[in-house]
Amino acid sequence: MIKKIFVMLIAVSFMGCASAPKLVYQEPVVRFNDLRVQGIGLNGGAIDVVLNVYNPNKYNLDAVKLSYRLLIDSTVLGEGIYDDRFSVPNGDSTIVHLPVNISAAGLMAAGRQLLGRGSIDYKVAGTLTIDTPLGEYSIPYSRTGRFNNLTGSSNY
Repeated sequence: MIKKIFVMLIAVSFMGCASAPKLVYQEPVVRFNDLRVQGIGLNGGAIDVVLNVYNPNKYNLDAVKLSYRLLIDSTVLGEGIYDDRFSVPNGDSTIVHLPVNISAAGLMAAGRQLLGRGSIDYKVAGTLTIDTPLGEYSIPYSRTGRFNNLTGSSNY
């Protein structure tokens, strides 16, 4: 009887080890995709920051929020929290659009850099919070890029 229990325990532990790689968690990858100017006025402007969230896992990830901060040098142009839940399919990516409202002071800082260099170096940083069976888990991200005045394009 004891021998049968011992054999069953060994078999269960081997089955657990065999399925363990399927349950291994890999952090999602947040990549900067694009920055689009939506509008500019005397009181500020609006920018659409586009991020790509990649899920390397073999199961879907449910994101509950994405915090973000857009900076030029050390000047914060805008920040916020995108709290619309979204899902990232296993082995796939999801595009997320973050609306950023820029103050007049932030717009002036961007204008100075644009006039001086012909482009704007920027940084997008924040945290992605996902919902897991063990609770919420936050993953920081930070990406830099350059907005080119001549083409209106963004390089990253």
